[in-house]
Amino acid sequence: QVQLVESGGGLVQPGGSLRLSCAASGFTVTRYAMNWYRQAPGKERELVATITSAGSSTNYGDSVKGRFTISRDNAKNTVYLQMNNLKPEDTAVYYCNTRVRVPFWGQGTQVTVSS
Repeated sequence: QVQLVESGGGLVQPGGSLRLSCAASGFTVTRYAMNWYRQAPGKERELVATITSAGSSTNYGDSVKGRFTISRDNAKNTVYLQMNNLKPEDTAVYYCNTRVRVPFWGQGTQVTVSS
């Protein structure tokens, strides 16, 4: 069955970096667009980044453009989110998402940016 498992979250100081991973199983990431979302306390879930099934195009939310990069490793069937120059407002639970007939979500990984 389809499964998404995120990892790589943690506590980081402002200006620091983290790389999140999303290990996919039950499907091949090269056949579906993959997304990263985040949800901060008291806020709605927002789309952070998308990579198309072909891997040739990426899109980012305005708040993370120029700082975050989505990528994937086809051999590992894994999608990544490289986050640089992190800010306190990036603090949130980050979720991996795709749609294989229906939406699938991972369990989320907490990212906390604080000094």
